[in-house]
Amino acid sequence: MLTRIKQERASRTYELQSQLSACTKALESSEELLELANQTICSAETDGFTQAAKDIKDSVTMAPAFRLSLKAKVSDNMNHMMVDFTQEREMLQAIKFLPVPATPEILMSDCQVCDNTVMVVWALPEPDSKIDHYVLEHRRTNHDGPPRPREDYPWMVVEGIRTTEHTLNGLRFDTRYMNFRVKACNKAVAGEFSEPVTLETHAFTFKLDAGSAHQNLRVEDLSVEWDSSGGKIQDMRKDKNRTNSPMHSPARTAMMSPKRAPSARIGRDRFTAESYTVLGDSMIDAGQQYWEVSFDKESKAFAVGVALRSLGRFDQLGKSNASWCIHLNNWLQQSLTAKHNNKARTLDCPIPDRIGVYCNYEEGTLSFYNARNKLLIHTFRTKFQQPVVPAFMVWNGSFTVHTGLQVPSIVQCGQKRNSGTSSSNASLT
Repeated sequence: MLTRIKQERASRTYELQSQLSACTKALESSEELLELANQTICSAETDGFTQAAKDIKDSVTMAPAFRLSLKAKVSDNMNHMMVDFTQEREMLQAIKFLPVPATPEILMSDCQVCDNTVMVVWALPEPDSKIDHYVLEHRRTNHDGPPRPREDYPWMVVEGIRTTEHTLNGLRFDTRYMNFRVKACNKAVAGEFSEPVTLETHAFTFKLDAGSAHQNLRVEDLSVEWDSSGGKIQDMRKDKNRTNSPMHSPARTAMMSPKRAPSARIGRDRFTAESYTVLGDSMIDAGQQYWEVSFDKESKAFAVGVALRSLGRFDQLGKSNASWCIHLNNWLQQSLTAKHNNKARTLDCPIPDRIGVYCNYEEGTLSFYNARNKLLIHTFRTKFQQPVVPAFMVWNGSFTVHTGLQVPSIVQCGQKRNSGTSSSNASLT
């Protein structure tokens, strides 16, 4: 189109220039005739005047000025170049722009929290076939009730959800609750977020009490590694004097808090001698709790279980009535045993690299599972008289604790099914 316009312009310009050139020549010819006429009028000779008049008449008759049209051959009218947008105008008028999607509503009664997964379900006020996808946001919180505008944890975003539900898998519940909100999007625009909702995410969360750890154990967050250069012979008399102090008596320590153990500064003494032990900092005094631990299978020795907070600083796990554990021994010959009160029972099962621990305080049940396939390894049945804490031991090896885990559904079902058939500590020999 632009090329055609340029060509039309060039053609019209050429026509106008040609017409202007012809008019210029006619004007010059007319000026010459006018000059000749003036000279003839001034002539005194009659014969010369008559001949000059005849010549002027002939010249005027033949002059191009009398054959030229002073009207321009071309004009600025470009109507023939106009484009008809009628069809396009009708198409634009027929376009229906997408409206802003309605705000979804999260259906609390249909949402589920189980096995460290959360299924969130929502619905629109009315069906909308124009919805392209949904955006779900979630964040952790320790506050119940309506979500607060500002939290310590940021919103996490899940985009491109094509249905009105979404399941978040493999979560670690290190807070008591989670907030959720969702918005709908079409091809053009996103709607408003729904009213946030709060779901409870109960799980057992604890840290390792570095103040209780044997000096040969290097504790970093939830990981522990054997360090042969960390242990030193301590002054037994100083330890004895400090142990006898009322502030550090085992009985006083055990009764200070039913939930969270005292801090290392005012808590129990470090384990020493051959008790390469470290305890968790949260007490179990009610309910069902679950946690897992992965360990280096090349460790010379490893143990996991529970113990009273007052477990003696020289006591190894399973060697007294204050602790229950399963013990891996890689020294000389590999073996896996259940230990309590200095009794042991060899367990005939494959040794896993990750162990799940289930504790039901009211029922007095302590079970150990292969965390990979949730197969039962061993169950202690007792009656806890005092709160217990998670307990771990490692020698020439390492392990990592995994907390914030809910009791797996398969474990709960297995506990109900095997409640009368599991092995107990009474059978240890």
